[in-house]
Amino acid sequence: MAAIKENSTIQENRKIVQDCPVMYVMERIGGFWKPIILFNLCTGEKRYSELKRAIPAVTEKMLIQHLKQLETDGLVIRTAKPVVPPNVSYKLSEAGNELAPVIDAMAAWAFQDMERKGQCEK
Repeated sequence: MAAIKENSTIQENRKIVQDCPVMYVMERIGGFWKPIILFNLCTGEKRYSELKRAIPAVTEKMLIQHLKQLETDGLVIRTAKPVVPPNVSYKLSEAGNELAPVIDAMAAWAFQDMERKGQCEK
């Protein structure tokens, strides 16, 4: 295996990612589906099927994958009740709830920008 040059561009980029708070947030909530999932959970606990209905364009694989990542990152709490059929629900953790104002601000900006561009009715 080749040795990693300490002054390589890739190593410099990794250092920037570690030091930048915006990059830290984007590592946790970046991508297409994670902010949409968080936005839907801001209104309260939801079962998997409710999330799937609220976000019909997401595939089951992507929804499951992103919910697992959000749970691993400590933003979502998964609760499974041992009943038949399985009852699994998701809600924001304390850290996820702290992100709610950020998600709301993103939504508010989107409405403003769509209105400004004539893409949204008042």
